[in-house]
Amino acid sequence: MTEKDRQQRIAMMLDERAHDLLLGHSFAQRQIGYIHTLEIDYGEKIEQRTLLEVEVAAHKKRQKSSTAHHKYRAQASKQLHQVIETAMNKQLEDIDSVIHETIGIQDAVPAIIDILAVKSASVGRIEPLVQDLSWLGRELVALVNLPFYRKQRSKNTSVKVDNPLLALRYIGLDNLKFVVPTFAVRHWMPHSTEPFPLLKRRLRDNSMACAIAAQEIAKLNDVNEEQAFTLGMLMDVGKIALVRLYLRTFERVWQRKVTMAREEQNKDLHTALLELKPDPLFLSSLLSKLSMTITTKVIEQMAFRYLPFKAVMEQLISPHPISDESLPLTRVILKARCYAQFLSLNEHQLVEKDEIQSWFTYFGFTQTELKHLAKCNFENFNIKIN
Repeated sequence: MTEKDRQQRIAMMLDERAHDLLLGHSFAQRQIGYIHTLEIDYGEKIEQRTLLEVEVAAHKKRQKSSTAHHKYRAQASKQLHQVIETAMNKQLEDIDSVIHETIGIQDAVPAIIDILAVKSASVGRIEPLVQDLSWLGRELVALVNLPFYRKQRSKNTSVKVDNPLLALRYIGLDNLKFVVPTFAVRHWMPHSTEPFPLLKRRLRDNSMACAIAAQEIAKLNDVNEEQAFTLGMLMDVGKIALVRLYLRTFERVWQRKVTMAREEQNKDLHTALLELKPDPLFLSSLLSKLSMTITTKVIEQMAFRYLPFKAVMEQLISPHPISDESLPLTRVILKARCYAQFLSLNEHQLVEKDEIQSWFTYFGFTQTELKHLAKCNFENFNIKIN
């Protein structure tokens, strides 16, 4: 195995680990064989009383019954997820439905983003589109009324703003190039991600980190920073679709199976099904294998006329995205995705120094880029409202 192959394997492994972390810290630990400190043998065992013969027999009986039940439950889960997978594959074939029904993307959003990408953009051109998006209007008004931004405005304009069209003009075109994609992706996030309570927040944080990393890396490489930020923000739209689709499909299929088991008076199956919850391993695998493909299809359907994303996405889903033919924006996005994942894994102490070194080397980070990124704030975009 060459050094490049080894680096690629590490990069793939860490990408999977980052997807595991989205679903939970303890789940990610288990996937890499983390040993809980309570399970470590520190030497002498604590003295215990000798079990009576009747207690030994009862324990063996309970253990045998428990093992049989766990096997039955595992089989029920396997069969349930086979149905779920078939149903999801069918739904994913209709990308228009995924965009409008599953994610909830309104046509006005990519239209606004596209208009903001051209030099001839004006607030007047996007006003009618914003009026059709009540949620975006509310977000813009809330943004300009934040104490931080109200202080930036002059005393004569520091009053509270309650009109979305006025908020548009306060924010300005240059800022809207960053604000609109951010608010759009946040709006598309699942409302609830139970039984993975932190998934929504981690998706949101990862999207923000990827977008800001892309912007900062683009600055250093003479690449359009607005385009880099926008595409970086859109990178997780496939994950959003898969999370929404899986949780909805699980609930629908599970409910139907439970009802059938109850009606057929199949007590064992009914009991097993009631214990089942959405499977983190199944979802993590979905996210790792399919999210980039779904993102590519969604962006293609958005039909941007002025943003050069199609060619970049085609390179990102190719077997070898890193090559001499890679577009500058492709390289920027690859590095941004890697750095966003690094931030998350490093925060939770799930990546080693030698892994980080191989990871960064594989994606071609320069020392200048790494030093610059180490100083950046990845939680909020940096804009100034006049």
